[in-house]
Amino acid sequence: MLPPSNLCWDSPSSDSSGSMPLGNGDIGLNVWVEDSGDLLCYVSKTDAWDEHGRLLKLGRLRLVFRPSPLAGAGPFRQELSLAEGAITIAAGDGGALTLRLWVDAHRPVVRIEMESAAPRRIEATFDSWRTMPRSLSSEEDNCPVGKRSANAATISTPDTLIDSTAPRIYWCHRNETSVWAETLSHQGLCDLIPKLTDPLLGRTFGAALAGEGMVKVGPTTLQTAAPVTSCLISLYPLTAQTASLDVWQSQVDASIAICDALPLGAARQAHTAWWREFWARSGVVVTGDEAAETVTRGYALQRYLLACAGRGPSPIKFNGSIFTVDAREPREKFDADYRRWGGGYWFQNTRLMYWAMLMAGDFDLMQALFRMYRQALPLAEARTQRYFGHGGAFFPETMTFWGTYINVNYGYDRTGKHISEVENTFIRRYWQGTLELTALMLEYYAVTKDAEFVRATLLPLARAFVNFFRRHYLRRDDDGRVLFSPAQALETWHTAVNPVPEIVGLQVVLDGLLALPEELTSSDDRQGWQEFRASLPPVPTRSYHGTGTREIIPALQYDECRNMENVGLYAVFPYRRYAVGNAEVDTGRTTYANRPNKGTGGWLQDAIHAAMLGLAEEARRDVVQNFSTWHTGSRFPAFWGPNFDWVPDQDHGSVAMIALQRMLLQWHGSRLYLLPAWPRDWDVAFKLHAPGKTMVECICRAGRIVCLEVMPESRRPDVVLPEWCDEDRLG
Repeated sequence: MLPPSNLCWDSPSSDSSGSMPLGNGDIGLNVWVEDSGDLLCYVSKTDAWDEHGRLLKLGRLRLVFRPSPLAGAGPFRQELSLAEGAITIAAGDGGALTLRLWVDAHRPVVRIEMESAAPRRIEATFDSWRTMPRSLSSEEDNCPVGKRSANAATISTPDTLIDSTAPRIYWCHRNETSVWAETLSHQGLCDLIPKLTDPLLGRTFGAALAGEGMVKVGPTTLQTAAPVTSCLISLYPLTAQTASLDVWQSQVDASIAICDALPLGAARQAHTAWWREFWARSGVVVTGDEAAETVTRGYALQRYLLACAGRGPSPIKFNGSIFTVDAREPREKFDADYRRWGGGYWFQNTRLMYWAMLMAGDFDLMQALFRMYRQALPLAEARTQRYFGHGGAFFPETMTFWGTYINVNYGYDRTGKHISEVENTFIRRYWQGTLELTALMLEYYAVTKDAEFVRATLLPLARAFVNFFRRHYLRRDDDGRVLFSPAQALETWHTAVNPVPEIVGLQVVLDGLLALPEELTSSDDRQGWQEFRASLPPVPTRSYHGTGTREIIPALQYDECRNMENVGLYAVFPYRRYAVGNAEVDTGRTTYANRPNKGTGGWLQDAIHAAMLGLAEEARRDVVQNFSTWHTGSRFPAFWGPNFDWVPDQDHGSVAMIALQRMLLQWHGSRLYLLPAWPRDWDVAFKLHAPGKTMVECICRAGRIVCLEVMPESRRPDVVLPEWCDEDRLG
């Protein structure tokens, strides 16, 4: 696929809301030029977790040019090259000043290259707003992770400047305290503290700033010794848990030596090659009208954002990723560390980014999500035994990256409460996310055929998750089927019996596990899964107004409606039981037509459900709406939100990505359904991944499929053409 078009601006920006994002999967920059002519960058990293479990910025870099052609009314161009993962800024007549910024795709270093037609002095300054201890206001301390009471203060601690005789600026934020042990203690898991490692205490994150021919002129500033016509400025971020600041600084120096060992030209070439390979994996280009062009741009930009933040140690944060900027909402005017819903992971929100990666073939970006749950599995198993007295493992819907509840959701006042009783009823019995995670892992295996992933990650998690549901729900109904009670149906119905997500989720997961190659599983596994599968109740449905058509209802019994999820449609996505290719797709369509909550934006999934059901016009409407609607205060056209969460809202763009992919390609069993929800007046060229290490490339113009390639070729007979196309019209 051809890489997407560049994004160009012809004027500076007023503040960080006018920034462009840049990243290498772990390190991120928000880049903007202010009217003063200064270049500024917020610097971020996916694992910069402070002592309170908040994901912070590393700091802000400011470059000042004397004289600066970036200021004033002269020519100006800021261009994001998606194909090369770089930003180029040019200003002044005759190429007076050119800057090239890139975050090395293979090494932890930010490069800023300057070329100038005339000699200039350059100042590079590290700016920190965390200069002294500060108590966060209750509004700023949104959904705190580790507080033990509502009145406890969250103290933002200052960054540290490290004194050095080297011509570099070193700074960091070091966690001298941690909420980890307090969190485990508050949640009744004291016995785990000596058995596990605190992931926060001693965590140190920051960077070193250096520049060719630059000298230190102050504690936070470097300056060229004389005016220059070219200069390389480098930033070397690092997160590490160390015994001391000295150890962290020595690790930074070692990282600098490794990063600088490769000549700059060779490093740049390898960096560009990575991005070109990334765009060659897959792509979607839609044409036909202005809305189609918007969809093409939105899809490419959202995928770019995922690539910029998806290869780090921690999963992508749904509420802003690593690209938050100074908050300027009417009631939220905080610094760039702020994000609604704080530092926790909401599975219902986080999952959407990772479903979007699967068909794009961005398997490397998916590993952080799987790794987080796999690493936290011992805690989850011990917690399950402690809370419920049985085996298996559950994870809460909202959790820290190490696997505990967020204290504010678990509940501060534990008086009279059983250790397992969660105060927040939105998530009290919301455990079905483990089933969806397993379904995602099964689809990942189906597409990649990575047997080692099954052994090392999928099966350890899946065994524990399935075992939890087997051991937790022992009651049976009059037919001898499992009775899921007490339960809830997502965040919407807080009291439910036999909720759809649990039933259909277990059906899909158990069928998927039983379909794994026998050499990867044991006979005991298969026997237990078969027995549990046979004991599941049917998916709750009802006749729609006596028409004979059935619709899926949220649960067998349900009350206490508290949210706006279309629970029954979980049987369409993510679990695909009533989607294109299934015999009961009409039940899914009836359920969609009569859904109580209609709309798109943020995590709302109408676009996906419409696509999964083959409803082309409905899917197109919502995809266009999502990709046309970004934050009114942001200049970058893929900084979506805030919607329900924060800017840039990663659910909003990911929902549209997933829907667009499923409009183009779906599967059921071995069958590959081509263009199952595609509007015929839109032209499209796409390349997407499918089960069996399969890639499908297709070009459709004027309602005619003019090119179709399936690799491997043996999968070509499995392709099911849309009803409006037959073999005689193909090619």
